[in-house]
Amino acid sequence: MKTVAVVLAAGSGSRMKSDVKKQYMELGGKPLIYYSLKAFEESLIDDIVLVVSRGDIDYVRNEIVNKYGFDKVTAIVEGGLYRYHSVRLGLQAADPDCDYAFIHDGARPFVDNDIILRALHGVKEYGACVVGMPVKDTIKIADDNGFAQTTPDRSKTWMIQTPQVFSYKMILDLYQRLDREEGELMAKGVNITDDAMVVEYFSDKKVKLIEGSYNNIKITTPEDIPAAEAILNGIKKG
Repeated sequence: MKTVAVVLAAGSGSRMKSDVKKQYMELGGKPLIYYSLKAFEESLIDDIVLVVSRGDIDYVRNEIVNKYGFDKVTAIVEGGLYRYHSVRLGLQAADPDCDYAFIHDGARPFVDNDIILRALHGVKEYGACVVGMPVKDTIKIADDNGFAQTTPDRSKTWMIQTPQVFSYKMILDLYQRLDREEGELMAKGVNITDDAMVVEYFSDKKVKLIEGSYNNIKITTPEDIPAAEAILNGIKKG
């Protein structure tokens, strides 16, 4: 069994309102991307493919991968215009003999070995799984004018996180199909927002929901930084 983690760090981080791309912003004295790379480096994952912004390959190789000794990073590739382009490019750079692919947002620094193990067990049993957590708040579905339209059963709603984990050959095939049919999807107004949606849209495969962690937050806006610092301090004390 061979596994690869495709770690996405190609975003512009425009919502962070910073001159420094969010994946390189410091958290606890280390670049944000350091933490997810460290988690996969110290796990049972065999290879890591790191997807970065255009022009950042040398910087990331020298200042992050080599500096911190991430020996499992087998490839660093430039991402695409949208997230799903970056995922496909990362998958294509992996060892074609991989069995399972873990797709992870580098802006989620608090993935840990327990999450990785649960996801591995899930994908071995179901072939496709995503980590997440049940929502704590009531969710409303809005209409086009911003009025509450429906209220889904809270007990059946989850907030989805990463890693999202799949049979490698299946997810690569589906992403390559997405690439071929991208124009058609855009014409229909289909917005692909995560990897599970690719599986849901292009196959009949069911995606299993696996418990992640409420700490497994995504750093997106300036308001997320204090929360991340608090989580990191709690981990260090624990």
